[in-house]
Amino acid sequence: MSMKRLIDWHLMAWKEERKRKPLLLKGARQIGKTYSVRQLSKHFESLVEINFELTPEAKTIFEKDLQPERILWELGLLTNMSITPSKTLLFLDEVQAAPQAILALRYFYELMPDLHVIAAGSLVDFAVEKVGMPVGRVNMLYVYPLSFMEFLAATDNAQFIAAILREEPLSDILHNKLLDLLGHYLAIGGMPEAVRAWVETKDPRASYEAQKGLAETYRHDFPKYAKRHQLNYLDILFNQIPHFLGNQFKYSEIHGEYKKRELAPCIDLLRRANVIHQITHTSGNGLPLGSEVNLNWFKIIFLDVGIAQNLLGLDLPAWFLNPDKSLANRGAVVEAFIGQELLAYSSPKSKNELYFWKRESASAQSEIDYVYDFKQEILPIEVKSGHGSTLRSMHQFLDEHRKSKVGMRFWAKNYLTEDRIKSKPLYAVASLAHPDQLEALFSLNS
Repeated sequence: MSMKRLIDWHLMAWKEERKRKPLLLKGARQIGKTYSVRQLSKHFESLVEINFELTPEAKTIFEKDLQPERILWELGLLTNMSITPSKTLLFLDEVQAAPQAILALRYFYELMPDLHVIAAGSLVDFAVEKVGMPVGRVNMLYVYPLSFMEFLAATDNAQFIAAILREEPLSDILHNKLLDLLGHYLAIGGMPEAVRAWVETKDPRASYEAQKGLAETYRHDFPKYAKRHQLNYLDILFNQIPHFLGNQFKYSEIHGEYKKRELAPCIDLLRRANVIHQITHTSGNGLPLGSEVNLNWFKIIFLDVGIAQNLLGLDLPAWFLNPDKSLANRGAVVEAFIGQELLAYSSPKSKNELYFWKRESASAQSEIDYVYDFKQEILPIEVKSGHGSTLRSMHQFLDEHRKSKVGMRFWAKNYLTEDRIKSKPLYAVASLAHPDQLEALFSLNS
């Protein structure tokens, strides 16, 4: 099966740029980077692909010097293919295994600007730490799991995409159909392998096995970026972080005799490996949201809700048999889904961060699930997995933050606007898509 991805639109736009820079794709392992580059290569006369993990000896080509002509000549000999600028797509995969190849991107840009070259890797940030980034000489794109909209396209339900983007109430029968499909997505998640297993078999157990295999792949990567004494901490965090979905992360609640100084560096490692995303507390008083943060208050979500549920051992068939009940009973999973969607629809040209807000007092605690920069406005977002309508925290936030004109609630019901709060169905997070993503979203329906 073929999958339409948001990143495909951006790759084609990059291909057509007149003043094009080498491109670096960043994202977790098995997220679809290689697949999308190969899809792009169909628009070239040839593809020369070097995977530095499968062909480790190739990195020696970049260790002699960084002269583009010599590098292309030797790569051509290695692959038995000619590399012709403007006709060949050169793809350097798993580039973190050859850090000098990252530096070479600068000289491809300066000395061979007609060459289309893409580098990609799941652990690129660790390699960049060693050699630095050719600032101003390289463009970056961030890749995430399939969003719900991409899932609709992959499962032959693309006809719903334009309807969702219109942001108009749907009839009950279509609304309930979309909630059913959302239940499917929440069970399967957005990892391409798990989605492919579902499309080809219509058996959630096949997706469960795919999720399980992906989790093991991430575990096997630990020795590639962690010190030996950190491996046990990484394994413990990997297994226990899913239990904190929807709640503030506290080191003291990790089972065992572990201290913050042991665990905190490992959380940072998982974050840089793109396995988890941190949701940091912000005051929400102004933009950028990261200017007033409390780094000691944060939540964590996994890169994918499907893998998180796999690690939790949750019953996936329930999402298919009774999605309404599962939505209401698994609020933490639904909240994590909203965060995953916000990242998927953010601009892929830079790393987007997630934020939340809370206030603790002797009498009551107030909390906003997400505080989001939407069109240069501070937008508080609440997630209601059931039909609940209590919005005390939202009203308090809006009363205290006069720069925020409206609040957003994502819930299981249809569209509704009351006072200062807009309510949208859980399946409509794409309505907050960054302008960079709007054309890409419509391309899924073409």
